[in-house]
Amino acid sequence: APSRSPPPSQTPAGNVTGSSKHPALITASVGLASFLYSVDWTIAAVALPHMQGTFSATQDQIGWVITSYIVASALAIPAAGWLSLRFGRKRVFLWAVTVFLIASVACGAANSLAMEVFARIVQGLGGAFLIPLSHAIILDTYPPEEQGKAMALWGMGAVMGSFVGPTLGGYVTEYLSWRYIFYINVPFGLLALAGAAAFLPETKRDPERRLDWFGFLSLSLGIGSLQLMLDRGGQLDWFESWEIITEACLAVLGLYLFNVHCLTAKQPFLDPRLLAQRNFFLGLVFAFIYGFVVTPPIVLMPSFLDQVRGYSIDAIGLLQAPRGLGLFSAMIIGGRITGRIDPRKLIAFGLLCLAWSSWEMSDWTGDVGVWPLVWTNFMQGIGGGIILVPTQVIAFPSLEPHRRTEATAVYNLVRNIGASIGISGALAMYVRTSSIMHAQLVEHASPFNRALQAQAPEGWGLASTQALARLEREISLQSAIIGFTGDFFLFALIALAAMPLLLFIGKPKMLRSAADRAEAMVIAE
Repeated sequence: APSRSPPPSQTPAGNVTGSSKHPALITASVGLASFLYSVDWTIAAVALPHMQGTFSATQDQIGWVITSYIVASALAIPAAGWLSLRFGRKRVFLWAVTVFLIASVACGAANSLAMEVFARIVQGLGGAFLIPLSHAIILDTYPPEEQGKAMALWGMGAVMGSFVGPTLGGYVTEYLSWRYIFYINVPFGLLALAGAAAFLPETKRDPERRLDWFGFLSLSLGIGSLQLMLDRGGQLDWFESWEIITEACLAVLGLYLFNVHCLTAKQPFLDPRLLAQRNFFLGLVFAFIYGFVVTPPIVLMPSFLDQVRGYSIDAIGLLQAPRGLGLFSAMIIGGRITGRIDPRKLIAFGLLCLAWSSWEMSDWTGDVGVWPLVWTNFMQGIGGGIILVPTQVIAFPSLEPHRRTEATAVYNLVRNIGASIGISGALAMYVRTSSIMHAQLVEHASPFNRALQAQAPEGWGLASTQALARLEREISLQSAIIGFTGDFFLFALIALAAMPLLLFIGKPKMLRSAADRAEAMVIAE
């Protein structure tokens, strides 16, 4: 959702503001659909270890379940405005929910990793339209004096998805199956679909409205090839593989064609003049950093808790809950104090929270206790949540109102790309680091190592098959710990390195009214 909402006359295919009947039922229907989309960002992360076993996938391969959903959403979001104008907002919303639900069933029924990833792509394509369309629907449903309160209510409901997702996913996976984390979308999705079909008014259509297909397809080619290269690079030894070289060339070609087309076309898919606004450009940089630093730990933590600490999947989901609680709390507090405190200070505080917690996580061992797991996850949520509202307050008020709808699409696109690249990069770095450390540690497991020459009381040695197996398990465990902590250390460095960028941001407009602060609320993953 945009941080500064465009006037109703500038929302896609808008109705007359406040003209809709049954506003509460409309809000509940679109809010429930947005909630399901938000839940599916995080609910699958907890189930990744179980899905990895089902599909016989490697650590980096199973990450495709998350990144495919994020990239598909990122690519589809900019087309939401055109679709609603061309075919009518209600029709597009109903089709989006329907596609999301069908894809959810396919995700749960998948019997291979390829089918799972394909279903997640379709699910992301359908779900991507729910947030921008819901935002426009809320604006058109309420009169101006009630829009701030309605936006805050809808925004909080959608944010709750990321709060309950990990815990819900853990319990569902433990006591039913990981497949039911997708099946549970169906009854609630049907309820949202029925509510939207019954109460949501249709908007006027513009059959002559055209989409810049060349810009859309070239951007899709560039980002899709880049993501595929990042996902497959670690497995194929990067540029030693012709597949990776081909994907890299396609990524460069697609992004080059997109940039040239945007600079020369009369009505490009995305207006490059948006980037000429310094604060908006820097807002995009921080949106990318947010996705890069905040999202990957959500994917890494379940694997750490499963492989290193050996927790059950329901306990893993419960231990992920502090992150959602911190995110939810920080967004409420951030939305209230953004108009009273310089947003640059809030962003700096959030980056410090992320850096500090990631730094602490980089010192974890195989014996890390519950309390460090709880407070570091909570601080990660605080850091991520407190950044969201101030970042958009910096980015959007400097833009003309008629550009904010398109700017919202660009903002969400960049943030999602940052998240997908961060996840792929973190998993690739983990696999490479743990593999190198495993090879180095194995070099010390030889008869010439005095510590292993005689059978120790703890059972270490080389004299029996059981001792060798135990030694191998310990080496694999220590290699995995080094791989995880290396990623956490990198996130701490990136969070600290981003802080000097705040010096380039001009003093943003302060939001004094409650309505302005409510409109600054965004939907978090």
